[in-house]
Amino acid sequence: MVVNVVTLFPDFLREAVRVGILGRAVERRVVAYRFVNPRDHAVDGHGTVDDYPYGGDPGMIMMAPPLVEAVEAIQAESAHPGHPVILLSPRGRPFDQDRARRLSREAEFTLICGRYKGVDERVRELVVTEELSAGDFVLSGGEPAAVAIIDAVVRLLPDVMSDLESAETDSFGEDKGGLLDWPHYTRPETYRGLAVPEILRGGNHARIHAWRRAESLRITKEHRPDLLDKRAGEPAREGGKHEDRR
Repeated sequence: MVVNVVTLFPDFLREAVRVGILGRAVERRVVAYRFVNPRDHAVDGHGTVDDYPYGGDPGMIMMAPPLVEAVEAIQAESAHPGHPVILLSPRGRPFDQDRARRLSREAEFTLICGRYKGVDERVRELVVTEELSAGDFVLSGGEPAAVAIIDAVVRLLPDVMSDLESAETDSFGEDKGGLLDWPHYTRPETYRGLAVPEILRGGNHARIHAWRRAESLRITKEHRPDLLDKRAGEPAREGGKHEDRR
């Protein structure tokens, strides 16, 4: 997989992808990261990438030419020129595990990190294929959101995690029907008066399985009831699982 990021702060991303799973993916030749600075495509020769908005408004806007030409430079060298080009924006659909799984099947994708007040609308019209949001809050730039998306996608790739099955059984996983994970315990058996539930110590795998499913539903209902509403609105697959809509 090739992950491209258009960013004014490539060093921020380079440091982030050096550690943990993201760095391991490079060492194992599973992923290659490429960071492109739109300042290198500024039309004035001085690296200017922002300007005042037409119509008057506080704040500065990222100009279209540096961003568009940065993406076009990526596409010109890409083995997959039709790959997704994603603008990180409050306007985008919320990023979730389903989208992480879909992106993990791509051979390449590009993320555009905005800054300032926003980006010239023509960037969307000329090169963006979709928009994603990390949540209903405002960041100073798209770089932290890009790291979150890259981490969520890369950890799903084969040969990256030492235990891929663990990733597949996390919260929102397909085996959980999009629900939250159940409680987990490890040693010691008792800590400050709190004991590991007896059912987990009994060795009856059928009872453990039923307990975990019930706990997953309870925790989701208590903390994220919206996930139950979402699941209820999706058509069911054969076998009771929900459709991975594309």
